[in-house]
Amino acid sequence: MKSTARGGRSAAAPILFGVLGIVLLLAAWQWGSTQVTSEGSLPGVPVVAEALVSLFGQGSFWTEVLTTLGIALFGWAIAAVAGVGLGVLVGTSDIAHAATRVVLEFLRPIPAIVILPLAMLVLGPTTEMGVFLVVFGVMLPITAQTAAGVEAVDPVMRNTARSFGMKPGEILWRVILPGASPYIGTAMRVAAPVTLIMTVVAGMLGGAPGIGSALTVAQTSGRSDLIFAYVVVLGLLGLLVQTAAGRTERRLLHWHSSYRKEG
Repeated sequence: MKSTARGGRSAAAPILFGVLGIVLLLAAWQWGSTQVTSEGSLPGVPVVAEALVSLFGQGSFWTEVLTTLGIALFGWAIAAVAGVGLGVLVGTSDIAHAATRVVLEFLRPIPAIVILPLAMLVLGPTTEMGVFLVVFGVMLPITAQTAAGVEAVDPVMRNTARSFGMKPGEILWRVILPGASPYIGTAMRVAAPVTLIMTVVAGMLGGAPGIGSALTVAQTSGRSDLIFAYVVVLGLLGLLVQTAAGRTERRLLHWHSSYRKEG
């Protein structure tokens, strides 16, 4: 009984500390709003809460949310397929590695926002431009992480598979991809919230549809309460996306030793 009670207390402690952190953040926010001399530059918690409730009652707001999530997830899916495929090719082929190394190292440090003017010029303020920016922002890290995972697979396992007469396709499916899966899973999880950031940037600076564009409109109209309400919404969406990505990663890779240890 004592051990059960101890286990319940230890399980509840992170939740209680999390709630305490939120309360302290809101208190600091409200205190800061009373110290700012410029009226409206930092609205208080009740004012932002009222704006948030008002947003929840608007159909256009939910359209913006769904559009933002749609662009982020569609771009993430394209980047995942292309990044994993290219990463496997780079990690398994010396020719592909030599041919792409300079190009990948050249493109990797370039922030996606630098490509935004070119994307706007070619695609305009459209959904396609937002998807392109998301793909550019997360595909290269996924490629690099996948290639690192493929290269980290034990060569003895590959040679053993060959000695048993496995074909290259079988080795890839049964040995290389399972061995590299923790690297790929981590890349997918890290990329998930970044897609949301890229989508918002595409809307704020490039005019793509979604919450980013709505934020720009709120800024232009001087509605600081709406700006902070949208910031809260983006934080909640980021938390949702990050949690979903983490749980999906653990569920799909529960069989791997590293994830069994975490559980």
